[in-house]
Amino acid sequence: DVNRARWLLVNPNKPTPESLAQGKKIYGYDCAACHGDDGSGKSDLATSMKLKLIDYRDPEALKDKTDGELFYIIKNGKDKMPPEGDRAKPDQVWNLVNYIRSFANKESPPKGKAPAP
Repeated sequence: DVNRARWLLVNPNKPTPESLAQGKKIYGYDCAACHGDDGSGKSDLATSMKLKLIDYRDPEALKDKTDGELFYIIKNGKDKMPPEGDRAKPDQVWNLVNYIRSFANKESPPKGKAPAP
């Protein structure tokens, strides 16, 4: 079953500095226009299109998504998001998955969440 298989895909790339750098490069070209440079999902384009995108900085945002599911969504698109398709090799998409996950590891808390007193 194709739907089940995509969740079972395992990321062969560890989130090394090199992997993250390569993922960041692709993200800057293909993702940041909508998802924001900071992964907030609040870019000018997303706002003008009235898109409600996931805030990748929130550790809860992707906790229920496997790397295989993210790979599948990037490769094939979802809703208004166009597919990466054959423009990126599988290795590049896996690096992009690592980079997207890295937003939740940054120090700055997501907007809307008050810092602890």
